[in-house]
Amino acid sequence: MFETDIRTRRELVELVDEIGFLPFFSGRIEGFSLEENISYEAWYQGRWSGKIHWDAWDWKGQVLRNRELVYGKFFEKKAGFISLKLWPDFCNFRRDGYDFDARFDDGLASFKDKDLVDCLMGSGAMLTRDLKDDLNYKKDGNKGFETVITRLQMQTYVVPVNFEYSRRKNGDEYGWGNCRYDIAEKYWGDKLCRSAYKRDPEESLERIIKHIRKVLPKLEENELTVLLKG
Repeated sequence: MFETDIRTRRELVELVDEIGFLPFFSGRIEGFSLEENISYEAWYQGRWSGKIHWDAWDWKGQVLRNRELVYGKFFEKKAGFISLKLWPDFCNFRRDGYDFDARFDDGLASFKDKDLVDCLMGSGAMLTRDLKDDLNYKKDGNKGFETVITRLQMQTYVVPVNFEYSRRKNGDEYGWGNCRYDIAEKYWGDKLCRSAYKRDPEESLERIIKHIRKVLPKLEENELTVLLKG
């Protein structure tokens, strides 16, 4: 779709900055994902001898630490990247005119959602395992952590800010990165998250669609709209 073969994080950032957003995995729109447009050498190659092979699975943490792109579960509950240029309109559209407190006060957010937001507001950015511990998401405790954290990402209130690996005694990293989450405004700033609030949410949707179809005019607008509405 893009006539490109992504090999480096820099190429990924440049592509997302150009088109506006990009799902990580293949999905609704054929050819419209990082997975379908990355070179084989840059896809997951594993870890060996305690050394990390820097590939697409690690880029997501790097773009967050460098504040190059927003990353999270934004597209039909699946992960993807959003450019900083389009992030304000994504927030405005997905929040539909509500800050989180207003959404909760109007009965549109659950108590579990509020507990998680309040936990991050009070403690700052937290790893998944610590959030689960603090909110009692244990075998005999609360259920549905992934449902709650995914919903809050889809609504743009909570975002990943890093992926951190466990370490062995010798310092070698192992396993999959543990996600650290934070409130979007606390990491990306009020201005970036709320600067499109002056627009109607539907206007923000139209602006996003117009931007991406200017770069990729062959994308089917109906399919794109469904993907954006999540």
